[in-house]
Amino acid sequence: MMIQKKIVIASVVGYCTLAFSLNSVVDAQDSVWETGKFHWKVGPPILSVSQERLPNSEAPWVAVKDPSVVRFDGEWHLFCTLRNQKTGKGRIRIGYCNFDKWSEANQADWHLLDLTMDYHGAPQIFFFEPDQRWYLIYQAADESRGLKYGPCYSYTATIDAPTSWSKPEPLYVVPEGKKAGLDYWVICDQTHAHLLFTSLDGRIWHSQTALNRFPQGDWTAQQVVLEADLFEASHTYKMLGQDQFLTLVEAQDGRRRYFKFFTAIHPAGPWRPLAATRGNPAVSVNNVVNQDQSWATSYSHGEILRSGYNQHLEIDPKSVQLIFQGANDQEYQRGQYGDITWQLGLLQLVDAP
Repeated sequence: MMIQKKIVIASVVGYCTLAFSLNSVVDAQDSVWETGKFHWKVGPPILSVSQERLPNSEAPWVAVKDPSVVRFDGEWHLFCTLRNQKTGKGRIRIGYCNFDKWSEANQADWHLLDLTMDYHGAPQIFFFEPDQRWYLIYQAADESRGLKYGPCYSYTATIDAPTSWSKPEPLYVVPEGKKAGLDYWVICDQTHAHLLFTSLDGRIWHSQTALNRFPQGDWTAQQVVLEADLFEASHTYKMLGQDQFLTLVEAQDGRRRYFKFFTAIHPAGPWRPLAATRGNPAVSVNNVVNQDQSWATSYSHGEILRSGYNQHLEIDPKSVQLIFQGANDQEYQRGQYGDITWQLGLLQLVDAP
């Protein structure tokens, strides 16, 4: 009897220990958005420039970068910046491809959007439900139409018709004497459209307009909403099921790029750091669990894969993947920025090792 009691007691203790361990794992998963202790697994490159699928004999393509992507009608629709070896007009274009699975991305057909031959790039894609149209937000100039550099948009009713996009129009005209930003990004709540962008000096700016006035309507004066050790490409999302927004933004660590996270209850802030230091980043070589197998040491200009495709830009915090442009040290640290052979890859949020 004494032996049986010990066995029973041991079993209960073992069960409690196992239950405690499982609960600890669950708690750790649930609290990552509170602790800011993120860990990622990187996959192989999924997309690189292809001279065969997008011939350009005069100026071969160098890089595919600045990805923005939505899942719609059973396919991924990816928009990005394509960089070639040309100087002057036409060296940077916005490209589009669609595919069913990520493993098929490098076999997809490329299309160049006929927007302008002047500078344009860093697209963002979303479906604006109030007028039932797809929008691209990007930075552009178009001398042929008297359009100075600034935040622009194009629209279409059909996302997979590359020739259907309208010519660039300004969200607003950058005031004379004011410096334009870059990496423009729009996110909407129930009443307003919010525009955020960076300025390469550690600042994120915000402007807004009434939802029923989007895209060309009475944008407020641009105000700084975050100033920190950051660089460019701030991309803001609504956390699904929460009254909270998340901004993913790129920073620099010497000759490498990495990501930071900030959170707020409103796109205009105030923004608080979540994973925003070199020692505790959102994504860097420090918290990619298979970094020894990674093809990238710079993690740059990322887009979190959304749970939908509309203007609310919602993401599911329980299942996070991130598409990014990447390069290793040798690729990133040679020549000029335009010489970097960026490729696209995927990061998956995982449990702490």
